[in-house]
Amino acid sequence: MLKLSCLCGRVRIEVAKKPDFINECNCALCGKSGARWSYFHPADIGVTGKTRGYRREDKDDPAAEIHFCERCGTTTHFTLTESAIARFGNVQMGVNMRLADEGDLAGIELRFPDGRNWSGGTDFGYVRKAHIIGR
Repeated sequence: MLKLSCLCGRVRIEVAKKPDFINECNCALCGKSGARWSYFHPADIGVTGKTRGYRREDKDDPAAEIHFCERCGTTTHFTLTESAIARFGNVQMGVNMRLADEGDLAGIELRFPDGRNWSGGTDFGYVRKAHIIGR
């Protein structure tokens, strides 16, 4: 189990297992939020503490709502929006793995998707080669 928290400690996240990989995307949302995302089924994540949500205003129908701590502003996780759940089911949440102790992430692949140039209709391209954390 991974235990993560925001900077002030008011928002805590528990994840039932380590992620298979972590994405450090270069799109505006990921870059400006400072997130490194891993993806899990919502049943595998527990979040405690009060967060605020933000949905991109530059997208007609954003698929994700980013959550952050109301007190310290740390980006903590994302949930799917109602329209995304209607299309795909409630099958995914993202957790900002920058909240984890890096030692807990040793051996996990860190990927660098090119979200800035992603059209949304295909698989991601990558801006550089992945590497294993802690090596």
